Amino acid sequence: MHRLYDFLRRHPTGVDSFWAVLLLGFSLLAAAEEHGMSATQTAVDVVTVLTLSLVIALRRRAPIPMLFLAIASGLAQVVADVQGSFADIAMLAIVYTVASGHVRWASRVALAGGLAAPVLFLIRWPVVGRGIGGTLIALAFLTAPFVLAWVLGDSMRTRRAYWAQLEERAARLEKDREQQARMAVTAERARIARELHDVVAHNVSVMVVQADGAAYVLDASPEQAKQALETISGTGRQALAEMRRLLGVLRTEEGTTEGGDYVPQPDVEQIGDLVEQVRDAGLPVEYEIEGAPRALPSGVELTAYRIVQEALTNTRKHGGPEAGASVRLTYFDDGLGLLVEDDGRGAQHELYEAGGADGMGHGLIGMRERVGMVGGTLDAGPRPGGGFRISVLLPVKPGGR
Repeated sequence: MHRLYDFLRRHPTGVDSFWAVLLLGFSLLAAAEEHGMSATQTAVDVVTVLTLSLVIALRRRAPIPMLFLAIASGLAQVVADVQGSFADIAMLAIVYTVASGHVRWASRVALAGGLAAPVLFLIRWPVVGRGIGGTLIALAFLTAPFVLAWVLGDSMRTRRAYWAQLEERAARLEKDREQQARMAVTAERARIARELHDVVAHNVSVMVVQADGAAYVLDASPEQAKQALETISGTGRQALAEMRRLLGVLRTEEGTTEGGDYVPQPDVEQIGDLVEQVRDAGLPVEYEIEGAPRALPSGVELTAYRIVQEALTNTRKHGGPEAGASVRLTYFDDGLGLLVEDDGRGAQHELYEAGGADGMGHGLIGMRERVGMVGGTLDAGPRPGGGFRISVLLPVKPGGR
């Protein structure tokens, strides 16, 4: 049954043609039994039967032309004094079809024609012997089918428009959902890229500096070379641990963890260990804490740690061989302040201008993105007396951790 319904829906003109053939057959049989008509009336009757059958066959393919063809057939019946035939049911069908379409003026024409047809019928063939009451009853009886056909068609049009609106809304919501999913994927890729940049840039730079130092003092001071190699080993293990954490997050699906080693995300308390690691790598760093330390949201703590890590990495890369740095953490009532400075020659101007728009300052771009995610502000640039300065304010929302 479902296949039959699909077949009929895919071939509307064929279905209408089938009904048109049936209508033509019954109408011709009825016309053959009519007596007392002149040759002109018979010819008009046959022609109107043929045209109204054509109206049924093409009502969905060309509804507006078929509407006017039906109107012309009705007027021909009135003029030729052909009181009507079985084929006049096609007028109801075309009124319904046009009313269910999207052409509003054609629907109004169909309604007007349906209301005018009974009036013309009663004027041309008035009710005899029943007075005004009988005429009004006959008018209501003849008008009701046309009004009902038009109302059914118009309600079908409204229903189709409603379903089309629902489908459009569903498609729009699906499109918005896909766009949000793509944005989420892009944001997650950017976050992972920042994490990888922080891990690789910091730890690898420490390992390179220590390896160069170990090679330089290997013959003259084996103990210093051994200490540098131990630093390289510890830094490599730390980098591997953080890489495992990132890979573990990528492999996590629906809250399950499948293998992989995990370590807590870095926080403010580990900045001291970071500073010690940088000192061991040969960069003098002064570390100072102002205010009363307290628990902060995890996002703020991770942002603070990564900014200090990136700033000290940039100092090692660009601060020169004799550069020194200072790190100051300030706890405010409504936030956390960071100030990282170095006294070296600082980064090149292109590295911080417009956030590294030339593609060289990815570290500063990552800083700005991290700070923006927690609603903070960042100011980075060269110091008046030489070197580089990074100042950050990270707000703490009320009701945080």
